[in-house]
Amino acid sequence: MFAIGDFARHGRVSVRMLRHYDAIGLLRPAHVDEATGYRSYEAAQLADLNRVVALKHLGFTLEQVRTMLADEISLVEVRAMLALRRAELETEVAEGTARLTQVESRLHSIELGDEVPAAVVKDLPATRYVALAGIADDFRPEQIGPVIQPLCAELGQRLPEATGVIPSGRLTCFYETSGDQVALHAAVPAVVSYDGELNGLTVLDTPAVRAATLVHRGRIDDVLPAWQALARWVDDNGHRSNGPARELYLDCPDDSAGWVTELQEPLMP
Repeated sequence: MFAIGDFARHGRVSVRMLRHYDAIGLLRPAHVDEATGYRSYEAAQLADLNRVVALKHLGFTLEQVRTMLADEISLVEVRAMLALRRAELETEVAEGTARLTQVESRLHSIELGDEVPAAVVKDLPATRYVALAGIADDFRPEQIGPVIQPLCAELGQRLPEATGVIPSGRLTCFYETSGDQVALHAAVPAVVSYDGELNGLTVLDTPAVRAATLVHRGRIDDVLPAWQALARWVDDNGHRSNGPARELYLDCPDDSAGWVTELQEPLMP
């Protein structure tokens, strides 16, 4: 038997916490001295304490822990609760990682200050694309990503079965304000035969246009500073935007840190 202080030391918890667990019926001491009220614990109870602490660290409330450790709950139910908590934690990690990326991107923009890299003005030819369209609520990355990424994946899945389409260029994404929302297109330049099957794809024709361009190297999640730098260049050189902005994906290796993307901002004549 261990006195409460020794049991707390072996379990790496506080005496106050053990008293609280006793008060709520989560972990009762093996023995309580009737005369002094001193609590004593058995070594076997360290396993129970470890389960309580582990479940708490997973984010379960003490009430949930008590339910999970109760004799009447089945192993299947315990596994289901753990699987649900795992999914919640995975979502929290993904959301936290996305927020961290956005913060780093904003910090990079601040560090650049007034530094505006030179853009290259290009004449983009009139081009026919096959595309899939979507709508995002706004331009925040957490709104754009969940829309454009599935569109790009679906485009890649539909192209092989589109018998009337011969791709002739690289993946390009278009972004344009549509009221309070953002109209998106995932598109690929293509030769289109109208007597063939488009497999759910739509034809998108763009006119010849002059555009300010800037190459971004790295993850697309980190593209904000480059877009803002291009916007400053457009403004500093007396230009105005004309039509949807584009991202032309020049190289997309498995490691997204090695991506190369050309940002294209069409300009007014």
